[in-house]
Amino acid sequence: MILTIVLVVCACANVLSEEYTNQYNNEVDAALKSERLMKSYVECLLGTGKCTPSGEELKKDIPDALENECAKCNDKHKEGVRKVIHYLIKEKPEWYEQLQKKFDPQGIYKKRYQHYLEKEGLKA
Repeated sequence: MILTIVLVVCACANVLSEEYTNQYNNEVDAALKSERLMKSYVECLLGTGKCTPSGEELKKDIPDALENECAKCNDKHKEGVRKVIHYLIKEKPEWYEQLQKKFDPQGIYKKRYQHYLEKEGLKA
């Protein structure tokens, strides 16, 4: 369940902070309404496209978020994650699968976070 913790598009870590920044919270809804914008984030994360500064930050933050169960996430971040996961699994499963292969090639995090997917009624 890679992106549940990843915060894809929704939160980037602020290196000087104990919590992920709120700067990108508003970008979640905008990105989910724009396939072009979501595609650009996904391509950035996969290393197949250019990254904006927020995309670069997000790409750096994913391993920490996965490893530490989103410890730096606040409630708004978690809600953004939930929205993104729903979108990817239901609307763009091929993107979800590609991101999972990139950030969780051994399936460690998928197993660790499977209960979140089940709680949301999702299968990946």
